[in-house]
Amino acid sequence: MSDGFNFSGFYATWLDHLHRLIHQLSAAAAKSGSITQQTVTDHDHDHDNNHNDSRHLVHTVMSHYSDYYRVKSVAAERDPLSVFSAPWATSLERSLHWIAGWRPTTAFHLIYSESSILFESRIVDILHGLRTGDLGDLSPSQFRRVSDLQCQTVNEENTITEELSEWQDDVSELVGTQTELAGRVEGLVRIIKKADDLRLRTVQKVVELLTPKQAVEFLVAAAELQFGVRGWGLNQDRQRGNE
Repeated sequence: MSDGFNFSGFYATWLDHLHRLIHQLSAAAAKSGSITQQTVTDHDHDHDNNHNDSRHLVHTVMSHYSDYYRVKSVAAERDPLSVFSAPWATSLERSLHWIAGWRPTTAFHLIYSESSILFESRIVDILHGLRTGDLGDLSPSQFRRVSDLQCQTVNEENTITEELSEWQDDVSELVGTQTELAGRVEGLVRIIKKADDLRLRTVQKVVELLTPKQAVEFLVAAAELQFGVRGWGLNQDRQRGNE
């Protein structure tokens, strides 16, 4: 990348740090699950401590995501075509990309999927009136807010997709003076930034409408999906390289 900046190198370091943060989140989730086995007095004390620890970890992870998009924004300004092609990603990841990254509405599919899996695994407790407090125990109000946010995100996603389509339709005009070309490329920078802003805002708003425990579970599931897809992609790329 121009100006001596290597976003691929930054991404590798950032992803490694994310692995460590998610490990801490997973440990917090496991600790939260073990609290139910304690006495009421100990339960209340440990629940408060775990609640605060979870909130702090969620804030740390969200700050980590914010750092990623902040640095990516600078990289897009320096070399938008490279950022759009995402050379740091595997072939599989790029095939799933929407404007140099994951599609924002994926977050809602993940919530519904995780909620359904957890609900089915603990349906006996729930039917007996026991609150699990996890993603399988989303309240009607939370489901409504998730649905409203999903509709809003779909609309914004479609608007940005239309902007990219218009930019691509003008590809015939890319051949021109250096000034005209720079102007066209600047349009792509704005589209990438809008897409990344929507990605970050979507996760932030989802986390805000969840409890700390639910937010931990959501962020762990999202990261595990990211790690899983990347792992599959790396294996496939290596296999193709050996053929």
